[in-house]
Amino acid sequence: MSRENVGITLPSYQQHYISLTKGDNMEELIANHSVNLLAFYSSIPEEKADYSYAEGKWTVKQLFQHVIDTERILAYRAMSLSRMEPMPLYGFDENSYAENASASHRTLASLKEEFVLIRKSTDLLFRSFTEEQLTKKGVVNKNTITVNAICFILFGHNIHHINILKDKYLL
Repeated sequence: MSRENVGITLPSYQQHYISLTKGDNMEELIANHSVNLLAFYSSIPEEKADYSYAEGKWTVKQLFQHVIDTERILAYRAMSLSRMEPMPLYGFDENSYAENASASHRTLASLKEEFVLIRKSTDLLFRSFTEEQLTKKGVVNKNTITVNAICFILFGHNIHHINILKDKYLL
């Protein structure tokens, strides 16, 4: 399934995430992004772990936890729709998740380890989807979306946050 055939009209923030990706299909997304995502997050220095660029903004660890949480949620959504889940899936409040994740009590090393594992798991899940499964649609957060679109959004979301970490957190 290709980039041009994500199958639905998406909210602008999701369209933005997709626009950040390189590749026209699942294999190209994985080939173009997985290694780079792992390399970037693995390179975050320990001294930046609790850094926040402004009052009220997430620390690096909180942002990293958000990326992990979102990857897990988006992978679950893609799996659910690929399996033809008939029930609508709900959105999530990323600020509430960040507040309740207690990332400040985690080490940066533990976040890095979890990210490596969730990234590998997500790539294996995505590679398991057939072309037919990528076309499956469902309702997520009151919007109709395809499995294929979720896959592009997941990679774009990661890239979006890397850009923020580079720009605002000076990583």
